[in-house]
Amino acid sequence: MIDCLNVARYFIMKAYEDGLEAEMTNMKVQKLLYYAQSLHLALYDEPLFEEEIQAWRYGPVCPRAYGFYSDFEAQQLPIPRKESLLQLPSDKKELLEEVWEYFGGYHAYLLSDMTHGEFPWKKTRKGLPPDASSTEPILLDDMKALGCQKLDLIERENPAYKTAMSEALKDSFAAKSLNRIEKGEVRDWLNSLLD
Repeated sequence: MIDCLNVARYFIMKAYEDGLEAEMTNMKVQKLLYYAQSLHLALYDEPLFEEEIQAWRYGPVCPRAYGFYSDFEAQQLPIPRKESLLQLPSDKKELLEEVWEYFGGYHAYLLSDMTHGEFPWKKTRKGLPPDASSTEPILLDDMKALGCQKLDLIERENPAYKTAMSEALKDSFAAKSLNRIEKGEVRDWLNSLLD
């Protein structure tokens, strides 16, 4: 597992690289941490980072990362030192890049709205008024299930998906199978059972 603050630093660095630094607030970092954890759980069946994510009023929050950036509230977060990103293994960077590609362009408030509509946050906050505080952790199994849903959505929205599926279907219809059922075989089989 890696440090949640290094994951946060990665997303902040990406925002600066992509010219989105003005939108990179603590709220946005929290939602990106949540989606990174969810997708990692779905892909590898283990957490990306150790720290829990809680169902706070404005969506999922990693308390350690939130506390680290709390002085900035809704302000732009400072650019991290590149040395802090050297500790990220390349396979983790690939996952974080995918998370950034898919979710990084969304504004913090839209990400918050998205998390409010998803079952892990709603399930954890069940019975609480909308403005109530909570430090209840979101279950890893629930985040993993959400990650599986998101992976499916990300795959389907990929421009290559339709072409790949179309080719796979063509290949399967064109293939001559030794086990292919011929016309009348099912009827003959059913009649043999009745005799």
